[in-house]
Amino acid sequence: MAAESKAMRRNLLVDKISVLVADDHVTVREGLAAMVGRQADMIVVGEAVNGRDAVEQWRKHRPDVSLLDLRMPILDGVAAIDEIRRQDPSARIIVLTTFDTDNEISGAIKAGAKGYLLKDAQREELLECIRKVHAGDMCIPPSLIAKLAAGISHEALTGRELEVLALLARGKSNKEIGKNLYISVTTVKSHLRSIFTKLNVLSRTEAITVASRRGLVQI
Repeated sequence: MAAESKAMRRNLLVDKISVLVADDHVTVREGLAAMVGRQADMIVVGEAVNGRDAVEQWRKHRPDVSLLDLRMPILDGVAAIDEIRRQDPSARIIVLTTFDTDNEISGAIKAGAKGYLLKDAQREELLECIRKVHAGDMCIPPSLIAKLAAGISHEALTGRELEVLALLARGKSNKEIGKNLYISVTTVKSHLRSIFTKLNVLSRTEAITVASRRGLVQI
């Protein structure tokens, strides 16, 4: 009888999409788990409270699809995706986040995410995304694809330019930037000209705004 019961449970799991939910906000995590768990074709096999926990939970349960927040403590979403996919390149992962900059979208996709949705997505959109990713398809809304394409089309900033940009966003003057980076004011101005060209902007304020929108700096 016990053996028959275990066999029935195994058959039930085989017929459903197993889902791992990872989010450090308990209300969001439990809400997602409850919503997914109510679907006839899905079952939640694990809940993770941070990126490291997500990797461990994935290793333990080997879910069909994982829902991962992008910004989590201990290990962020992109790093968690990277670790999971090193163990199994075919792992199917959907990023569910509040952040939609082209830099963050491209980072998640490059790490191997098969889907990218914002947390304000409609319930049916999320559930359909889980089904599509489980079936082997990509799932990225057209609006986010447009942002991703826009980011790819821009010439990348160098490491030094990103350092200058970060200090610029903190309100530093050219002289202060030069002092922080041990470079001359003339070199700072040269970097700023290059940054303005690459971001297609004309002023410091516009550069900070565009860089923030693209996820290059946080203000």
